[in-house]
Amino acid sequence: MTPSTDERFAAIRDEFGPDSLARVEEMIAPGGMPRHPLQAGAKWILPGISQKPWHDPRSDPGIASLADALEGAHASIASEHESAWRTNRTAFSDYEHYLTRQDDWQSLHLYRDGALIEDSASAAPTAYGIIEDVAVGNELICPLLESHFSTLLPGSRIAPHCDLWNFSINLHFAVDIPDDCDLTVAGETRTWEEGRCLLFDYSFEHSAQNRGTRPRTCLLVDLWHPETTIPERQALTVLVTRVRQLMGEGR
Repeated sequence: MTPSTDERFAAIRDEFGPDSLARVEEMIAPGGMPRHPLQAGAKWILPGISQKPWHDPRSDPGIASLADALEGAHASIASEHESAWRTNRTAFSDYEHYLTRQDDWQSLHLYRDGALIEDSASAAPTAYGIIEDVAVGNELICPLLESHFSTLLPGSRIAPHCDLWNFSINLHFAVDIPDDCDLTVAGETRTWEEGRCLLFDYSFEHSAQNRGTRPRTCLLVDLWHPETTIPERQALTVLVTRVRQLMGEGR
């Protein structure tokens, strides 16, 4: 860690107690943490987080409130996205994952770089409002990551990979799902049910495919893992932000 990071960590310990960052310190200690073999590609594994690939989106009250809000507004969200896709394609862009960029994987961001994307409010007002009021307003969203409409074009595939860590968790809200689409996490394949949410730990190896004849769209929201604490979230935000600055990354 750098001196500025050490100072921020010390301030968090002063507020929350000397042991409040013990798991974060263990995570960044030399040698790293033991992990499930299917988490081998992740950079950081916070100890004490359940090594469980799939989660029930109703098991945590905060995440359940977001899932309920999205599912209750499915018709409006789907209609607004379809209109934007048809009439405002310039609002979408190739999705840039930390490992790759794909032109057959299109995105419309609602939240990124720690802030809402105000330009997206007119294209997707219902989803934008829910992300603003519930995910951001209740501090469920991980400010290190994002929320975006994820559209896989027909015949596209997201290759198996692990995301960077286990202290956030990925909510998939199924907006428009053709036949022959699926998501595989840690070797278990599931299909999206239109208008419903799936929740999984993307530090486990995962992949997705659209073998259908029209685009597949989900709204993705990167949330804090519910098993993390407030001081840990503060420290992890400081840590990852500083690492990105040192690496010259924009986010």
